[in-house]
Amino acid sequence: MNEVTKFGGSNLPSVKSLAAALRSVSGPSNMVIIKCDKTGHWVFGAESLEIEDDSLWAVNPFSFVHGYIAWGEGEVLAEKMVSVNEPLPEIGPAPAGAEKGWEVQVGMTLACTNGHDEGLQARYSATSVGGKRAVNALGMAIAEQVDKDQTKPVPVVSLKSQHYMHKKYGKIYAPIFDIVKWVSMDATSAEEDAEAAEAPAEDAPRRRRRS
Repeated sequence: MNEVTKFGGSNLPSVKSLAAALRSVSGPSNMVIIKCDKTGHWVFGAESLEIEDDSLWAVNPFSFVHGYIAWGEGEVLAEKMVSVNEPLPEIGPAPAGAEKGWEVQVGMTLACTNGHDEGLQARYSATSVGGKRAVNALGMAIAEQVDKDQTKPVPVVSLKSQHYMHKKYGKIYAPIFDIVKWVSMDATSAEEDAEAAEAPAEDAPRRRRRS
């Protein structure tokens, strides 16, 4: 797979309205990197903090990108990413020291909508087969949703994982973006606020750091 699903821009709401809606859902915050680690846990940030089990994340349908990345020894040597509505970018020879040369990468951004991490905005990128497959599946689901109801193009997902056994590397985990519901870009969270008001108050959970 070289790219994720192209979205019909003529059917999607405006970028301006999406930006306004995501700000209302997420609020201002710094972007962090989020990933499904080798143990199947979802973590984010430099400290590899685990997400909460019941956290939900709104995916920005205009944020899907594809392109190439070149990794050195534990560091990014070069990266060229563009919107999926554009062709894959042109690349020359891989930078010196790139362990695998240029690798195809896909990605998107999402924002936590509840719990301890509410308002956190994150970037997810993948070069693995499982990661790219999960992003592509989510992109296809958004495209199908827009065809059915373009008033609710934003998927709210639960971040999960699945695994398979590799003959050489053993148990390999891959991400799953489990769509819980679809929301509009200018919808308020009145329903969620009402549910939160009815729920008993709980102490904030201690954050766990993955080693």
